[in-house]
Amino acid sequence: MTGGAGLPLALTLGEPAGIGPDLALAIWQRRRTLDAPPFYLIGDVDFLAARARQLGLDIAIARATPAEASAVFATALPVAPLAVPVTAQPGAPDASSAAAAIGSIDAAVADVLAGRAAAVVTNPIAKSVLYRAGFTDPGHTEYLARLAERATGKAVMPVMMLWSPELAVVPVTIHVALKDAIEHLTTRLIVDTGRIVARDMAARFGIARPRLAVAGLNPHAGEDGTIGREDREIVAPAVAQLRADGIDARGPLPADTMFHAAARETYDVALCMYHDQALIPIKTLAFDHGVNVTLGLPFVRTSPDHGTAFDIAGSGRADPSSLLAALKLAARLSARTPAPASVA
Repeated sequence: MTGGAGLPLALTLGEPAGIGPDLALAIWQRRRTLDAPPFYLIGDVDFLAARARQLGLDIAIARATPAEASAVFATALPVAPLAVPVTAQPGAPDASSAAAAIGSIDAAVADVLAGRAAAVVTNPIAKSVLYRAGFTDPGHTEYLARLAERATGKAVMPVMMLWSPELAVVPVTIHVALKDAIEHLTTRLIVDTGRIVARDMAARFGIARPRLAVAGLNPHAGEDGTIGREDREIVAPAVAQLRADGIDARGPLPADTMFHAAARETYDVALCMYHDQALIPIKTLAFDHGVNVTLGLPFVRTSPDHGTAFDIAGSGRADPSSLLAALKLAARLSARTPAPASVA
């Protein structure tokens, strides 16, 4: 299984002191039994060889360009070298961490936009480490959007979706305090998010007319205005506009009855009003194999739905299920998605 006209996937290093390198090494070692799609890792060959030894893995690692990666993948882990050496030890980020993490992302995006890679798959980063190094974006998603805008000259609105076979959810407001999420929530934001979700679910997931279930903000979706007016004044008008656009949207729906098995059969993706309203149900149902998918970008980007796990990095105990799911979903989506116009 390969994506984008047989191109390999570009996998970023992530935070080198975290479990990202462990997962990439483990998946390549078990690539046949796991049916892993061809990928190349953007990192430091010497660093990865040392991490493999720490994990007790006998793995062939080869420097490779993206063009060579698919052929190399059968016999060695293809690594596209970074310009900076990586020296971080498991669980201990150091001065090389931020430069390696950011450089790997930059290279992956450049490769996919130039048509050298099918999609970007990102290993987890440690935002606190990046912030100390002067990183100014709130996170991965916003940084990817900025790179895309800079390369293409077109405005980008990234939308975070958490996907699993059991459930797909989109938080309309993301990494903000709950009180701020309520202040930021607008009819326009819900409509813009819903339009991107409907478009990309059709174009990338192949769902001809995606069904969007829109959660209410308040308990019982506001009880017709008796438990807060936001659902009547903000959410309901957004649903009406989406329906006027021809999108199959319904709501606002009481969030406490949206996620049981029978309810999930009635929609393809749930639009939720704040972070935990979306992430609690999917992490309950699919903690080990959920995938973070960024919609709205001019390329496919997926990521495992977990963090750096510094406490188990280098131990061999990290579960590769979510990264494997991210790789497989990236290959599936990129096979359906036209390659972006080259900006090389």
